[in-house]
Parts: sequence; structure tokens; C-alpha cells
Amino acid sequence: MTQQPPPQQPQPPEDGAQHTVPLWYEQGQQQEQGQQQEQAQVQYPQFHYPQYPPEPPVVSAPPAGQSMPEFAPPAAEQGRPPKSHRLAEVAVIAVVAAVLASAGTYGLTRNNLGQASLAQIAVNAPTSPAPVAQANALAPDWAVTAAAVSPSVVAITVDGGQNGGAEGSGVIFDSQGHILTNNHVVAAGGSGAQLSVTLADKRTYDATVVGTDPSTDLAVIKLTNAPTDLKPIALGDANTIKVGDQVMAVGNPLGLAGTVTTGIISALNRPVTTSDQSTDPNAQQSADPVVTNAIQTSAAINPGNSGGALVNSSGQLIGINSSIASLGSSTGSSSQSGNIGIGFAIPINEARSIADQLILTGTAAHPYLGVSSKDGQVADGSAKRTAAVLTVVAAGTPADKAGLRNGDAVIAVNGNSIDGSLSLVAQVHELTVGQRVTVTVLRGGQRKNLTATLVARPSP
Repeated sequence: MTQQPPPQQPQPPEDGAQHTVPLWYEQGQQQEQGQQQEQAQVQYPQFHYPQYPPEPPVVSAPPAGQSMPEFAPPAAEQGRPPKSHRLAEVAVIAVVAAVLASAGTYGLTRNNLGQASLAQIAVNAPTSPAPVAQANALAPDWAVTAAAVSPSVVAITVDGGQNGGAEGSGVIFDSQGHILTNNHVVAAGGSGAQLSVTLADKRTYDATVVGTDPSTDLAVIKLTNAPTDLKPIALGDANTIKVGDQVMAVGNPLGLAGTVTTGIISALNRPVTTSDQSTDPNAQQSADPVVTNAIQTSAAINPGNSGGALVNSSGQLIGINSSIASLGSSTGSSSQSGNIGIGFAIPINEARSIADQLILTGTAAHPYLGVSSKDGQVADGSAKRTAAVLTVVAAGTPADKAGLRNGDAVIAVNGNSIDGSLSLVAQVHELTVGQRVTVTVLRGGQRKNLTATLVARPSP
């Protein structure tokens, strides 16, 4: 959500968000490279790609006595708890450092799509048939899921010459050779980087960039001379997942292609920010952070998993793995130390909308409400609660037309709880241009539901 006007953009609470880092695997950096290579050679087994599954759904039958997978708890949490207004996130915030950049401003993307076209993209987005029908949803056969999903996940290599390079992951989006991945993977080698994509069967193809969207950290690339036997990934619906659901992450961590890990959905609607990072010393760094209404998962994801798949037990894509939480050091800097049990994925509903736009026009439009806000605590009956308190409602914007006012405390968007300014940004960012949304506010101690129709974010 764009804050307007810029001089009055609110700053997020410096302890109110996750400190996350992108998940590319930087080949150009020398630090710890030797150690990582040694670990890759010694500690990690060779991954053998499964054969393509048959076209009809595969029904798994777990062997007698099979138990639920066990997940080791994360390492002991350390660090000084910050003074957070997000009471529901204290346990997580206590182990992560402050956000890298302000959530007040975002890079604007020009586009040629009208609101009707964008709304149509959002409506005409049915899920794909599930490739796997689990016999026991409480004890999934993950070997069957891995066999169905792995052919649709690719390893991406970025060669930036003197600017270094990176390795990441991606998913086959359609049969024409479009690959959905993270923007920070594609941008890692700079503007002149060469891209190559390795499929599950080890065939490698050159690729070109179709479109990038730094604001959501998403990008689409396309294989050059794509083969005709590509297997697009089955697309799911992130709105149907629940906390506690079992999931699998598939990707290319530390250059180890075809790696699968399992875990659960740890939280939903987690507001997360990351800053743009580039290995190109000549690149103009953007102060605009990526704000994601993220899926939090315990499935182990590491540098190189960026752009890879987070799937449900039926083999449907529910998120694009993009970042991990990291512990802050004593100097205030962060260390990309790998998985600590807290990873984040961009919900597929948002990723699909952006990918469709990038394929169609090369750019993406973003929803705009037209408010600025700050964190605040307000009375809610006999209790108190945190909320996003509006400080500016710009004239003529969707918020203004809906009847929102300065001083309104936003506590929900489409029924999803809002507990601060960053939470409001993340919720609106996940929506679509042309979409009607219900904004719940507290005004004078009374709850009001106001309806707004989002428009495309205006150019600066």
C-alpha cells in the first residue's frame, strides 16, 4: 500500500517486524564458501530425481504402523526481547533483529492494464487439479508428493561475471516455458547477468527475463527454446490453508538441487519486510522494502531455496519460498546463518496475480487504498487492542470514498486482523487492483465496516 503524501509517511516500529533475508545462494562471496562446499560434499547425500508421475492423481497408501513425521524444535531462542506492540508475535520477535528498512514507501510500477483486466485476472484464477490424492491426510506419503512436484521445480543459475552470481530456485508456471521465481534471484548478478535453468532431469536451458516486480520480490523468466514436455506445477489456493497444515518445501538450497523438506504452517498473515539486496556494485540500491503478508513455515529452507515451491500434501503450490528469519549479531548486523525454523513464503494467490501480469505486459500494478497510519493502542469495549491508526486519508482515494477518516483505528481488512501499520500495509499489498474490500475500524469506541474498491497505485 502506498503511503500518501510522502512527507507524512509513517515509520514502522523498529521492533514490529521480522528481520528476514533473501534466500539466494551467492557464489560470488568468498566468506564461508569453502565451508559450504565442504558441507555440500560431505554432509549432504546425492539427490536422485523421481520419475515423472502418471497423469491421473496418485493415491498413496501409507504402510501399516506409519507414524506422523517428527520435527525437531528450533534451537534455543536467544536475544533481548524488543518492545513490541504486536502482542501475538512477541515469541517470534524476541529472536529476530529489527527490520532493515522503513515500510513507509514502496517502488511504484507503471502498467498498461486497466482495473477491469486486473480484476478479471484475479477472478479467472481457478486452482489446478491436485496431482496427489493422499490416502491419509493426517499421515501424508511425502515420497509420492515429492515425485509429483519435483519435476516442476527448477534450479536457476545467475552468472554476473565480475559482479558475481547466485543460485536459486523456480517453479514451472506454464507449458510455454515461463518460470516463476524471486526478483532477488534474477537481480543477483546485475543487469547483464546470464541466466540458465536446470530441469529435474538435468537438462539445462538458457533463459531471459520476462518481467520483474521488486515491490513483491517476484519475477518471471522464460526458457529459450523450451522443450514440449515441461510439467507446470499445480496451483493451489493459499486462502484454504490453516495453521498446523503439513507442507513440503522443494528447491535448490546451497546448490543442492531437488532438495525436499517437510514441516507445518506455523502462522498465516505474518507481516514481513525484506530489503532489496544486490551483488552488483554498480546497481542503484532501493530503500524500498518488500512487504509480504507471508506464510510462515517450519519446513527447513536455506539460501538457494528462494523462488522454490511450498506445496501442500496434495502437491499443489501454496507459496513461493522467499526469506528466512535470522538472529541479529551484537554489532547490529545480521548473519545469513541458514534455517532456524522460521521461514516465509509469498502466498500463491498474490504470486499468481503478479506472474500473470508480468507475462501479459512485463509489468505489474499494485493495489492502492490511499492512507498513512501509525501503530496505536485503542479501547475495544472494556479491553484494549493494537491497531493501525490512520493519520492521513488522501482526498479522492478509495479510502476517502469509502468514508475512512483521520483517527480511525483499522482493526481488520476482509476479516483478517490488523494489529499495526505494517500489518495494514501487508494485508492491502496482497490484494488485487479492482477488488472490493471491507475495512473494519474503531471510531469513537464503535465498530464500523466500510467498503472500498482498490485502484492501481498512482505514479509518483
